[in-house]
Amino acid sequence: MKRETLLKIVEEKPNKIWDVIIIGGGATGLGTAVDAASRGFETLLVEQSDFAKGTSSRSTKLVHGGVRYLAQGDLSLVFEALHERGLLKQNAPHLVRNQKFIIPIYEWWEGPFYNIGMKVYDRMAGNLGIGPSEKISKEETLKAIPNLDEKGLLGGVIYYDGQFDDSRLAINLAQTAVENGAVVLNYAKAINFIKDSHGLVEGLVFEDMETNKQFSVKGKTVINATGVFSDEIKKIDDPKSKSTIKPSQGVHIVLDSSFLQSDSAIMIPHTSDGRVLFAVPWHNKVIVGTTDTPMNTKSLEPRALEEEIEFLISTSSQYLKKDPKREDVLSVFAGLRPLAAPDNEGDTKEISRKHMITISLSGLITASGGKWTTYRKMAEDIIEQAILVGSLKEKECVTKNMALHGYVKNIDFSEPLYYYGADKGKIFDLINANKKLNEKVHPSLPYLKAEVIWSVRNEMARNVEDFLARRVPMLFLDAKLSIEAAQVTAKLIAGELNYGRRWIKQQVEEFTKLAKGYYLE
Repeated sequence: MKRETLLKIVEEKPNKIWDVIIIGGGATGLGTAVDAASRGFETLLVEQSDFAKGTSSRSTKLVHGGVRYLAQGDLSLVFEALHERGLLKQNAPHLVRNQKFIIPIYEWWEGPFYNIGMKVYDRMAGNLGIGPSEKISKEETLKAIPNLDEKGLLGGVIYYDGQFDDSRLAINLAQTAVENGAVVLNYAKAINFIKDSHGLVEGLVFEDMETNKQFSVKGKTVINATGVFSDEIKKIDDPKSKSTIKPSQGVHIVLDSSFLQSDSAIMIPHTSDGRVLFAVPWHNKVIVGTTDTPMNTKSLEPRALEEEIEFLISTSSQYLKKDPKREDVLSVFAGLRPLAAPDNEGDTKEISRKHMITISLSGLITASGGKWTTYRKMAEDIIEQAILVGSLKEKECVTKNMALHGYVKNIDFSEPLYYYGADKGKIFDLINANKKLNEKVHPSLPYLKAEVIWSVRNEMARNVEDFLARRVPMLFLDAKLSIEAAQVTAKLIAGELNYGRRWIKQQVEEFTKLAKGYYLE
């Protein structure tokens, strides 16, 4: 998966007519590229920044049916998500693992209420279930999570869901798409549509953000999978098109593992703002989230509001014996949910997470809504629509039981480099050829210099942020340490891409400025 090679395919075949052209390299776009390419369609994907740069790298890292959606009565979404959770665990077992959750019980009625609710959740998962829920005593609850506040604690309810690495899955989807014949390009920005004499979309113009060179590509179908920016793409197609996205911001804070002291996660089913709050162990840290704040502005780098940070710190303090303070926050990250909202919807937390597919008069296909867990089903539905719009040959979807790049069964999640799956051995080959690559990019985190080299050569990492934020999650785990790792990372990437000292200096400055937005002063 080399960017130069893939771009050359586009350059050398300027008259090629693609079956499917996709704008957007997040969960939806990459999943759609995998679906289209695996059916045998000629597929091209362009992403203005890096894969999963936006919302798709800023999740709670959960593959789940959605307990909150069950409480809201959105049963069809829960059924679909639980089914897809099982398929994702089956198709990417190196990235998706079982995670035990505990709902602490502080009111007498909560025990039977949540116990019955989680039994329903189990039943809905059917034969793709992960494990049975059960009610446990106060003593068993405190043994499972020693740092839980025991004042008024009556017991707990255990249930199981899935956990995953979101940006690693995005990279594996890109690799899977390429292995099935797709061309996927990061740093390639769609800037205009090509239309025929009837005003129908028949391709697009995109710009290579590294060289500023523009390319015109023709396609039988064009798919807008740009998440919160899908309205902006629709306005390029039709300036009069109505806005259909209602962005909602979700913020997470990351704490040291001492705040949880457990492999089990906490799920608070009803906070003061009516949301679910999670405290989940992840890469030896704890992710606490999330919020649901309606936003009027959109950005590739959304920033947490002070009231969101305060809400997460104060709410988690109510349930943890060791209260987190501002100075304990290692990283804070925000993502924008691209909710497909009708005009009359109220609170964003009440809007369904179901996906929606619309077709413009020009034939532009736009996908909105959805969530990581259901990305595969969303992609399947999009390509079914594309077959109709583009008069493509009818071909069955094959992704239900298709192993994704890196697939390895019976993985040991405690082993170093487990998240590379089948590629892990190739990284050790790099180390065997050059022992210096076994050194860490930062002494306090486990990521190796060999991973930087691998990500540039095989995962289309183009700069320091690509590696420290998405090929590995260092920026999300500890923002200050990631700044300290920037110089070493920049030098390694520069060596691979033949960049000089000026590029290294610029990269370190740019990444430092970015990462300062991830920690609290």
